[in-house]
Amino acid sequence: MIARLIPVNGGQPIVLKNDVTVVGRKSDLCDIQIDKNSISKIHCVIIKTDGLLFVRDLCSTNGTRVNGQKIIRGALLPGDELSIASTKYEVDLSGEHKEDDPPTAIHQRTEMLTAFNLEIEKDRLDSDSGNEIKLISE
Repeated sequence: MIARLIPVNGGQPIVLKNDVTVVGRKSDLCDIQIDKNSISKIHCVIIKTDGLLFVRDLCSTNGTRVNGQKIIRGALLPGDELSIASTKYEVDLSGEHKEDDPPTAIHQRTEMLTAFNLEIEKDRLDSDSGNEIKLISE
């Protein structure tokens, strides 16, 4: 999967080459440096796994947003707007199929949301203090 962040206000797209990409202001700590004061030294991490893309805020000062919603972590879908502090990007996920192929686009979104929801449920269950084991089914 080729993933890119395309600046909304123009500029060069950022290609996410690694499976784990740290984004921030400090070049020696980050894979991608964005030289703006509103961006924290280490702002967020973007993770590519099994054809899916996720973002996690790293306790940044000015926050990370997906489609205008402040997040701690979230899935990134094709066409989503990722805001790193005040810097906005459109998420572009290129693959074997054209993005405008409706069955492919719907399948990708369903797969991403299912995986993300299972991860949230797993985290919630891991944090439960009881000894109960819960099974999740669709």
